[in-house]
Amino acid sequence: MYCLTNRNKIIMKLLFGNKKDDLLTRLKRQDPAAQKIFYDQNVKKFLSVSRSYINDLYQAEDCLIKAFCKIFKSIESFRGEGSFEGWARRIVVNECLNFIKSHKTVFYLDDINQSYLEEIQEENLDFDFNAQDLLDQLPDPYRMVFNLYVIEEYSHQEIAETLNISLAVSKTQLFRAKEKLRKIYFQQQKKLKNEHV
Repeated sequence: MYCLTNRNKIIMKLLFGNKKDDLLTRLKRQDPAAQKIFYDQNVKKFLSVSRSYINDLYQAEDCLIKAFCKIFKSIESFRGEGSFEGWARRIVVNECLNFIKSHKTVFYLDDINQSYLEEIQEENLDFDFNAQDLLDQLPDPYRMVFNLYVIEEYSHQEIAETLNISLAVSKTQLFRAKEKLRKIYFQQQKKLKNEHV
């Protein structure tokens, strides 16, 4: 079965070329059918990205729609450096960050003792949990820094520049986000254990 599937992929590629390149070409021509294909292929994945920054589903969807509009409108600026999907994902993230900045006052507290920035060893963990539920409980500043660092793999320098904060604030917010996530996680686990007793 594997050989047949692999062979079919090769034949399809020979007959129809690289569909991703073809789709990108069609997107650059502002082809509505190509835009629908790209949207359908990525909407769930990008909504997940948007939800990781914004608690409210409807606001996350609004940001996602604006991001898709920006992707389609500015597709000519994609220079082919890196993947197109990565470029589009960055637009989604930036749209979410812009939404948070424009709709809420975000405070960053950076007066933490540096000795607290040491990592705490992990305990026995049960990995059966909903990550989105945990992220939804984080305050916006923590969630933004956590997502940029952990999910988007930004450096603290890139986070500081993107959010207009200091490097120390970025590190502090990440530390506090991890601590808050641990606390929420252990509270949920304790609650589950008590329910099963």
